[in-house]
Amino acid sequence: MTDTTYNALFICTGNSARSILAEGLLNDLGKGRFRVFSAGSHPKGEVHPLALATLERMNLPTAGYRSKSWDEFVAPGAPVFDFIFTVCDNAAGEACPLWPGKPVSAHWGVPDPAAVEGSDEQQRKAFFDAAVTLRRRIELFLSLPVKSLDAMSLQRELRDIGQQ
Repeated sequence: MTDTTYNALFICTGNSARSILAEGLLNDLGKGRFRVFSAGSHPKGEVHPLALATLERMNLPTAGYRSKSWDEFVAPGAPVFDFIFTVCDNAAGEACPLWPGKPVSAHWGVPDPAAVEGSDEQQRKAFFDAAVTLRRRIELFLSLPVKSLDAMSLQRELRDIGQQ
């Protein structure tokens, strides 16, 4: 029996902070069971430096991340996703593309650390807090018996995780 590799997409409006953090975390914690991507409905065009600094602080790779549009993932040849997560309230409320394959989706809203005004330390803390929240949700996700849950049960579990 071969192990399944799942495709997951994290969506945020700007694809510069929260979705990048989530991509890095699931890539690491998923230990090869996932191919993870992130995108934005209106990408900023660059990854926020504190997102990369936070990944580095968590001893995670920081190379290869870029802010990109979700349009890349509805183009011919794009991966078919098993899971799609919105991590900001704006993206959750937008009309999303029609994703092939009927992925299981959930909203895991996290306050935008890039919107925090204040000292450098307050901004670094906001990014770290967002990463810790996302890490905990991803850990809960990874603890689910994905293969043994039907789509409706899995959908419910993922939504519940987003409420924690």
